[in-house]
Amino acid sequence: MDSHSPSATADDPRRRLALVAAVYLGSFIATLDVSIVNVALPTLQRALATDLAGLQWVIDIYALCLSAFMLSAGPIGDRYGRKRAWLAGVVVFTVGSAMCAMASGLPMLLAGRAVQGVAGALMIPGALSLLAHAFPEPASRARVIGGWSSFTALSLILGPMLGGLLVDHAGWQSIFLINLPIGVLTVALGVWGLRESSHPEHAALDPAGQVLSVLWLGALTYGLIAAGEHGWGSRHAVMALVAAGVGLALFLAVEARVERPLLPLALFRDARFSVTNFASFVLGFSTYASLFFFSLFLQQVQGWSASETGWRLVPQFVATGIVASQFGRLARRFEVHTLMVAGYGLIGVAMLLLTLFSVDTPYLPLALLFVALGVGAGLAVPATSTAVMASVPAQRSGMASATMNALRQGGMLIGIALLGTLMRTRATALMTESLARAGVPDASQAAVAAVSRHDLGALAALDATAAQRLLSDALAGGFHGAMACAGVAGLLAAGLLLRVRPRAAALTAATRA
Repeated sequence: MDSHSPSATADDPRRRLALVAAVYLGSFIATLDVSIVNVALPTLQRALATDLAGLQWVIDIYALCLSAFMLSAGPIGDRYGRKRAWLAGVVVFTVGSAMCAMASGLPMLLAGRAVQGVAGALMIPGALSLLAHAFPEPASRARVIGGWSSFTALSLILGPMLGGLLVDHAGWQSIFLINLPIGVLTVALGVWGLRESSHPEHAALDPAGQVLSVLWLGALTYGLIAAGEHGWGSRHAVMALVAAGVGLALFLAVEARVERPLLPLALFRDARFSVTNFASFVLGFSTYASLFFFSLFLQQVQGWSASETGWRLVPQFVATGIVASQFGRLARRFEVHTLMVAGYGLIGVAMLLLTLFSVDTPYLPLALLFVALGVGAGLAVPATSTAVMASVPAQRSGMASATMNALRQGGMLIGIALLGTLMRTRATALMTESLARAGVPDASQAAVAAVSRHDLGALAALDATAAQRLLSDALAGGFHGAMACAGVAGLLAAGLLLRVRPRAAALTAATRA
């Protein structure tokens, strides 16, 4: 039973408006952080004197905490109150943003990003729950959730542009400082406008599973990134990957035995649910992780500034927003399953075509592929959500949605770690070959320094222009390797979806709902 009636906000239009504004703004800053930080990566590398592994951790520590704690967010809100849990998320996210802005080195920045990730796990899934409880009437609920989706899409579009402008004109700290006034306003509006609701009898807290999920995902991420730094056979990588395997086995054992698990293993016995969730993982692995590599390619390979890079990334998000907004109309003309396969196929093909791009490739063909990726994501995201909801009974929809979103964030986490290591390894090998042909002494060490830190000082034996060209070509080769792997994953997801079709009746009902 709810501790307070969520419909109480209907008695005061001002409070209802404050509620909507608070949830929209909270989702705005949480989503903005996904895209705005990626544009600042090369600047952060110079400012904090870190290497490619450090940049991977800047994004991955956020994704790790977000994916690992997202499954616990719903039960925490059910037990302690959705308003209390969500507002705590906003407060903690604002504190984490302040920590990031004050960071003078990589450890402090990573600590702040971890705090942001934990807070985001409370904010992102909690937003829909708050809106659903505050707007029980179907028409109003559909309208306010539609507005929330549009506002969230706007933050993705603004992120690259705003991030680039802030980095170039106000310093990298400003991309975190912008969250502070918005966070304070969000808390003020939420304290007044939100009404508390809870279902403690439905809470399914699983502390052992939660701890193990953080440990095995963290070990896996560390092992994949360490493989890029020290090699796949290094002690760091091997020990971490073994620990990840053991942690995963223990996690699955706990989830199979606990009464209310974080991860509902029984649902994965359905091939439709398993394949669709694998597709959701691939969406994070290929599409969500790609922004990390696009930013590096545009800035470190093609030489654009942060603000120029931000503008060049916008077409992808605009295409995603337009297609996603028209998904309902498309679903009335075509099967959702067909749209989903088309989305993942388009993502896979576009990623593979990116392997043809080099230092001198004009922007227009790159922009066209960004649009293709955006269209693919605009089809794949809503289609995947619809298919997951259609593959489970209505009473399991909340758990299924949380699982799908956690797997998507986990895909981004592993994508940046694994694809980043592939990029680094391939670029270093290409750079070593080029330096050896140029007669540079200690070619291997020089290549490692140049690729990992984007350090032309390691290439002092060469002319500056020649050194920059060799490094750009090597990084482009590494980018090709990462995009090839991402493209194959997209096509694999499309192929599996073709083999496992959903129940037509269930999918049609979910689409109409």
